[in-house]
Amino acid sequence: MSTPDFFRSRLDAMIDLRHPLAVLATKMSWASIEATLGPLFERRSRDGRVSEGLDLFGSNSLEFAGGVSAAGRPRLPMRLMVGLLYLKHAYNESDETVCERWAQDVYFQFFCGEEYFQPRLPCDPTNLVRFRQALGEAGVEELLAATIAAAVQMKAVTPVEFERVIVDTTVQEKAIAYPTDSRLLEVARARLVQSISLYRSVVSVAQDLNGD
Repeated sequence: MSTPDFFRSRLDAMIDLRHPLAVLATKMSWASIEATLGPLFERRSRDGRVSEGLDLFGSNSLEFAGGVSAAGRPRLPMRLMVGLLYLKHAYNESDETVCERWAQDVYFQFFCGEEYFQPRLPCDPTNLVRFRQALGEAGVEELLAATIAAAVQMKAVTPVEFERVIVDTTVQEKAIAYPTDSRLLEVARARLVQSISLYRSVVSVAQDLNGD
């Protein structure tokens, strides 16, 4: 918990803690998610290059540009990125709009672990793209498992409901025109009729002008 701020109110004192996002935020196992996904985002150790040299004591080998690099910005909090990913799909937002909405919505910020309101974007939308790429299939499965566990804990679903999957296979018409022979002939016929009509109108205008 952060140090109390005399000039700002905490988010948990500003919001309705019965709100679905507030309830879900308290039921999610954020520590478990951090422990599971953390290794996916650790900086990787890389092999260095060996340079052969010669000094007063004879030949020697020097390895450089190897190990774990400390360069670059530190990564953003795992809960923030995971929370943004959940909110993006739960509210059908894009990477850009979920960041914009986060900067205005106290419930979004509370869900992502903020204790005080932050009037700024949480990150650049491109950070979400890179986060998903680093997350991979295994990371997505872990997030799905955490969501299911939270739903069971909240008694929103029961384990029995996962024993059967219902798939909606309703057939719906789509406005897709396939390039079949009959359709191509119809398009050609329509364009030919249009050209003939245009030609006749031009001829008619020309005759009227000649008559005048």
